[in-house]
Amino acid sequence: GDKRKLVALSIRNALELKKEKEILREGKKSRQREVILTLQKDLQLQKPPVIIECFDNSNLQGTTPVASMVRFVDGKPDKKGYRHFNIKTVIGPNDFASMNEVVGRRYLRLIAENESLPDLIVIDGGKGQLGMACGVLEKLNLTHIPIIGLAKEFEEIFIPNSSRPIII
Repeated sequence: GDKRKLVALSIRNALELKKEKEILREGKKSRQREVILTLQKDLQLQKPPVIIECFDNSNLQGTTPVASMVRFVDGKPDKKGYRHFNIKTVIGPNDFASMNEVVGRRYLRLIAENESLPDLIVIDGGKGQLGMACGVLEKLNLTHIPIIGLAKEFEEIFIPNSSRPIII
């Protein structure tokens, strides 16, 4: 009777809600894929940047230099892949040397542990920080990894061996 109809209606509603959630999930994946492909096109990359690692330096009024790395996989934050670095070899506020140390430590470790390398490296900073990071990648024979520098003031994107920034 009425109870059976109520149970049937509840089941239909639950199945409909499940379908809607699947559609939303697929839409989200599609948007993330779109962003990755747009980034590939805008930066003229050979392949989609599925794994992206981003570096930034900081210090407290010139002391206690630190750096952080965030990682994205398929356009989503990979919080387990985030890293924090205490700068060991640099004294004072030297963003260039700090970037050199951090990028070197990160990729030496990935190579030593035979871990997967990123498809794109993003350096927070302009030409100077980018140049230091590129130097490290060259020493480690990792020049095949695309790398960009992001300058905050005008949101300019710098790429190695280019005098003009990209504005997206």
